[in-house]
Amino acid sequence: MLQHCWDVNQSLLCVGLDPDPKRFPKQFESNKHAILDFCWDIVKSTGDLVCAFKPQIAYFASSGAEDQLKELIARIHSEYPEVPVILDAKRGDIGSTAKHYAKEAFERFGADCVTLSPYMGFDSVEPYLEYPDKGAFILCRTSNKGGDDFQMLDCQPLYHAVAKKVEQWNTTGQLGLVIGGTYPKELASVRALTPELNFLVPGIGAQGGDINACVQSGMNAQKTGMVINSSRAILYASSGEDFKEKARAVAMQTRDAINAARGL
Repeated sequence: MLQHCWDVNQSLLCVGLDPDPKRFPKQFESNKHAILDFCWDIVKSTGDLVCAFKPQIAYFASSGAEDQLKELIARIHSEYPEVPVILDAKRGDIGSTAKHYAKEAFERFGADCVTLSPYMGFDSVEPYLEYPDKGAFILCRTSNKGGDDFQMLDCQPLYHAVAKKVEQWNTTGQLGLVIGGTYPKELASVRALTPELNFLVPGIGAQGGDINACVQSGMNAQKTGMVINSSRAILYASSGEDFKEKARAVAMQTRDAINAARGL
């Protein structure tokens, strides 16, 4: 699915769906399904510009909007069947519990991919691989500053150890890595260690990651291999009635900047 979107949409851009009702335009104030309707408007405005959508489960769950998340993913699959949906859940628990988290992500919500923590080892990842048409991105070098607390502790950075281990686990081609675009040097070092893995890359847009440095550091030999996420900069490009048009404009600008960095 990713390869299809990379080729057909000529895009490495992923639009993150982090719906915060406090930031919605006024027209959604009395809407009982505001989260669904806002996100769907964003999807329709950007669907031809992306390689993936990434709903963050916490934004839906904190508002009791899991049913709206399920409906949103179903609509994406119906109207944009070629575009994968990455459920950003960052799960990580023992195998028996992981089976239920996998069922939640892939059966309840119908996501194509999920984000996972590697802290508890391979048996916490393995249940997700029981779904052969699904995938997972494993947290490696995250985009937040607090990631330094553990990821940079050792003489061999912990994120390097994670990258090497995930490459060993990836016998079925279902796994990738989460690498923050806010750290291009680290991104380049992981690409050198894992030339074949795909990367989910947060950190551009509102977090300030440099697109050119990010792309140059992280793309593979085919100038793909990256799902570069931008959420708030696109979702909240405008708080007015023109929010859909402004979201599309920022998404297009971001996609084009990524492609320029790829040399396209």
